[in-house]
Amino acid sequence: MSGPSLVVDEPFRSLWAGKDPFVAVNALEGEVFRELEGRRTLRTEVGGRGYFVKIHYGVGWTEIIKNLLSLRLPVLGAENEWRAIERLTELGVGTMRSVAFGLRGRNPGRQQSFIITEELAPTVSLEDYCLGWQKCPPALCLKRALITRVARMARQMHAGGVNHRDFYICHFLLHLDPAPTAEQFKLSLIDLHRAQLRASLPRRWRDKDLAALYFSALDIGLTNRDLLRFLGAYFARPLRLVLRDEAPLFAHLARETRRLQARFNRKVAAGEMT
Repeated sequence: MSGPSLVVDEPFRSLWAGKDPFVAVNALEGEVFRELEGRRTLRTEVGGRGYFVKIHYGVGWTEIIKNLLSLRLPVLGAENEWRAIERLTELGVGTMRSVAFGLRGRNPGRQQSFIITEELAPTVSLEDYCLGWQKCPPALCLKRALITRVARMARQMHAGGVNHRDFYICHFLLHLDPAPTAEQFKLSLIDLHRAQLRASLPRRWRDKDLAALYFSALDIGLTNRDLLRFLGAYFARPLRLVLRDEAPLFAHLARETRRLQARFNRKVAAGEMT
């Protein structure tokens, strides 16, 4: 690993003084959001402030080999998310703030790691915020401002060599204090544990992100004019040139939408969407 394997800022620097951070992070208590064999996610409070803690215990070689055989890069631990947060912050893309990160072990299958981020509150996901738009459309100026901001965040992220891999509107958090207006609001992009970082982003991965975003926004009542507004802001070029040059992207959006819908339907049929 190039770079630090342990970064601890306040309040955990003082809280863990003289302690092994890997022992201390496992002793943190709070509301558990996810507990799998190799990963645990919880919310804890220190000094009246909320923090989210993700602890990785190693995915095991079986999982690594399964991912590689499926031509997918396995997510080994918290390093991915920590690096993605650092890169997005450098790029000026609103995201989380990490206050602690640790990684130890050379065996990829048994590597231990953790990341702690400040809670973003009060916030609401764009998915929930837009839920009622079809029946009760928002103020036009606010809708246009949100579409433009999401497009620009996506453009900055992709131009900086980052692809999210779970690029859905539920992973954009809209801050509620102060109340968002068309003139002033804040968005933060979260859930970066699968993100990939490169010097330059291949078109394939750009298109996969855009297809996921498009699929996740299909049912919120966007119009063709809204989609064109997004494309104009994302590509920052005249629309006639975008429509001429990006035909492969539009074909990919159609294919990926069918694929993602089929996968969603399979999960519903299997009872995984609860």
